[in-house]
Amino acid sequence: MAAPRTAEFVDAHGIAVVYDVHEAAGPARGVVQLLHGVGEHAGRYVRTIEALTGAGFHVYADDHRGHGRTGIRQHGGPAKLGRLGPGGLRAAVDACWQLTEIIRSEHPDLPLVLLGHSWGSFLSQKLLNMHPEAYDAVVLTGSALLTPADLNPRPLNAHWRGPDATGLEWLSRDETVWAAFRDDPLTTEVPLLRLFGPIEAARLYGLPKKDLGHEIPILLMVGRDDPVGGPRSVHKLAAAYRSRSGLSDVTTLVYPDARHELFNELQQDDVRADLLAWLDARIPAQR
Repeated sequence: MAAPRTAEFVDAHGIAVVYDVHEAAGPARGVVQLLHGVGEHAGRYVRTIEALTGAGFHVYADDHRGHGRTGIRQHGGPAKLGRLGPGGLRAAVDACWQLTEIIRSEHPDLPLVLLGHSWGSFLSQKLLNMHPEAYDAVVLTGSALLTPADLNPRPLNAHWRGPDATGLEWLSRDETVWAAFRDDPLTTEVPLLRLFGPIEAARLYGLPKKDLGHEIPILLMVGRDDPVGGPRSVHKLAAAYRSRSGLSDVTTLVYPDARHELFNELQQDDVRADLLAWLDARIPAQR
């Protein structure tokens, strides 16, 4: 995969948000805006980005406010990684929208796919509610219906706790993923509630908007053993997009034995193949 172009923009609070642009290999048929999860950064999605660019998509992936390279610069070091800073969650959503506007200005004629994982999928839900006309397809992985009853408030590693637990078993069955996360200088294991605080964390809650007025295909992908929301919550999210938002093309894929990070799971190749097949059916490759 060719080296990305790295750029930045300054948000409404003066925070410089760093992002990468990965060019499609060959004629581009679309653009993917990738939104990572809490405590991590865009650099953890190399293999998925490689699959997308190989399939003809440009990929724009930022390190959100407080996270990764953005967070290091914002906070002057790693001690406060994951903390959003001034403006909190709303400012984080607005910054993602700024990147959407940059993408639209640079590629006005290409379909735009919003791909969000975990907290990134929550940000994606909010962006879709606010700007349904901006996106041509939405993919949510490790997501949940954003209500107190459907978003797990308990420690995410509770099911795997024990004297030998690392605390990261909830991410994937692949032990190398736990070690890589722990050794990564741009990640943090501090839970979301502690990073954001109760008031900002509560701003995550919210249902899909009623009557979006814009038909958008949505793909929901979740591991059967994902502790964040899991299949029950994601099926309820799918039902809400159909009944509340009026969307007709809503697909849910549940992966047996998989945990939270589908793109880092043992069946990750199958996950990426399913993603590309779904995209192929909705944004065909140029001939």
